Amino acid sequence: MRRDVFTLLTRSIAGWLIALSSLSSFSASAADRYVIDPEHTFSVFEYSHWGLSLQRGRFDKNSGVIELDLANKTGSVQFDIDASSVSTGVALFDNNLRSASFFDAAQFPTIAFKSTSLRFDDNARLTGIDGELTIKGVTRPAKFELTQFNCRFMVLYLKSACGANGSTKILRSDFNVGRYVPFVSDEVTLYFSVEAIKE
Repeated sequence: MRRDVFTLLTRSIAGWLIALSSLSSFSASAADRYVIDPEHTFSVFEYSHWGLSLQRGRFDKNSGVIELDLANKTGSVQFDIDASSVSTGVALFDNNLRSASFFDAAQFPTIAFKSTSLRFDDNARLTGIDGELTIKGVTRPAKFELTQFNCRFMVLYLKSACGANGSTKILRSDFNVGRYVPFVSDEVTLYFSVEAIKE
C-alpha cells in the first residue's frame, strides 16, 4: 500500500515537473514587452536651410511599446511622437511648426510609426526596422537603419532594458509638410535615440 502511494506521488511530481518545464520553455520563447522610457528617448529631424547649413529640431515627448523575441528574431515596434512637443530653441519657430502650415498639431496631435517587420543579423542583433510612418494623417512606408542596439539588465531599474539609435530619410512633401520646398530641403533625415524598460 505504501509502495503504491509512493509510486503515485512520484508520478504526480514527475508530471508537474514536466508541465513546469514546458511552461518555462514557452515563456522563454515568448516575446518580451518593453515600454519606452520618455526620459531617455527623443526624436531629431535635420534639413538643409537654403543650402546654407543643416538645421536640426527635436520632439521632446515620445512614447510607445517594443516587443522582442530575440531567439526567434521577431518582434514589433509602436512609436508615437507628440507633434506639439517640437522644439528648435526658438519659440516663434516652434509655434509656426505646430501650425497648419506644417505639422498642424491641433488636428493631428500624433506622429506615429508602426513596424511591419524587424531585421536581425545572424547574432540576433536588431539591425533595422521597416514599417509605416504617419505624419499629418498621411501614411507612408519607412525603413529605419540602426547604428546601435543593445539590451542589458539595469541595476537602476532592477529590470532589463534595451536601447537603440537609428535613422531614416523621408520627403516632407510626401506628408503634406512641404512648405518652402525647394528653398528649404524636401529631404529630411529623422534620427531617434530610444531606451525601453521591460515590463
